[in-house]
Amino acid sequence: MAERAALEELVRLQGERVRGLKQQKASAEQIEEEVAKLLKLKAQLGPDEGKQKFVLKTPKDFDIAGQFDPMIPDAECLKIMCEILSSLQIGDFLVKVNDRRILDGMFAICGVPDSKFRTICSSVDKLDKVSWEEVKNEMVGEKGLAPKVADRIGDYVQQHGGVSLVEQLLQDPELSQNKQALEGLGDLKILFEYLTLFGIADKISFDLSLARGLDYYTGVIYEAVLLQTPVRAGEEPLGVGSVAAGGRYDGLVGMFDPKGRKVPCVGLSIGVERIFSIVEQRLEALEEKVRTTETQVLVASAQKKLLEERLRLVSELWDAGIKAELLYKKNPKLLNQLQYCEEAGIPLVVIIGEQELKDGVIKLRSVASREEVDVRREDLVEEIKRRTSQPFCIC
Repeated sequence: MAERAALEELVRLQGERVRGLKQQKASAEQIEEEVAKLLKLKAQLGPDEGKQKFVLKTPKDFDIAGQFDPMIPDAECLKIMCEILSSLQIGDFLVKVNDRRILDGMFAICGVPDSKFRTICSSVDKLDKVSWEEVKNEMVGEKGLAPKVADRIGDYVQQHGGVSLVEQLLQDPELSQNKQALEGLGDLKILFEYLTLFGIADKISFDLSLARGLDYYTGVIYEAVLLQTPVRAGEEPLGVGSVAAGGRYDGLVGMFDPKGRKVPCVGLSIGVERIFSIVEQRLEALEEKVRTTETQVLVASAQKKLLEERLRLVSELWDAGIKAELLYKKNPKLLNQLQYCEEAGIPLVVIIGEQELKDGVIKLRSVASREEVDVRREDLVEEIKRRTSQPFCIC
């Protein structure tokens, strides 16, 4: 019991360390390394008899005879990733793919000692940020790798392409003799066939420098990066890293199974915080405001004691399918109502006044241009729909 209590305390402390690093916005590499340590500690705890039994299930069509094709879900994940990034309209992107088995096989034939596989993998993963010379200097100067071995790694990791590169490496006299690398290349070839069928092969690049250093990856790995372009002519491109990533981790879930059963898994994650940062930077550079609401029109009043009229009108707009709202104060100042629209990015304001009520019209104001026109009440819904059907930035 004492041993288990000590292990639980280690899990708690490691969990706090991971949370602390996230709050400090530490590097993704450091956070991932500490998360991997946390998962290993949790796995050592084993099953808790006091909790409900945890049962692992594999896909119904999975069997050990090899009828289950793991590349189909991998291709689906990449398809989903491309659809999400396309729908966000944050710019052109490229998805880099590699395979953990190819990396391990490459390190082996290049002469990297087994004990240095992971640390060299971590160095290679920096190639999207620094030059090959800097990576080589780190591997040789800081990690003690022989210069000749580093040069051989450089011959491989500076290559990228499509299925033609996969086929080229399948003919590589050394790499093709390594069992792990051969398996990885074979699966990548199948993957590219499926990506072509899904119509996204042009968005995918086989990149041997992609290394994602986490121990739990067992097969295909991938990450999406934006193809950086200046927002305006002459400006520097926005600096961003990967905006989505994932891979296959067939051995991870089994760590939590008392019997150690293998469960095939593949997944992806979207970098929500980075994407928000990118959108905010672009909008700031273009001097556009981020809309915090989908409201199309605010129902406002120019004088006091018009709450009932505002409620009646907002109800009419709701019934017509228009996204409308009003301030909850009984007698809000007109200036405050207009300022609220500017801050929230609401494009239109309908203003009720005593004279407008007598004349049977509603004043319709464009928040951006501050232009106002009188619209007959019976024509208001049609006019709002006409204006809101025109494109404008909803961000």
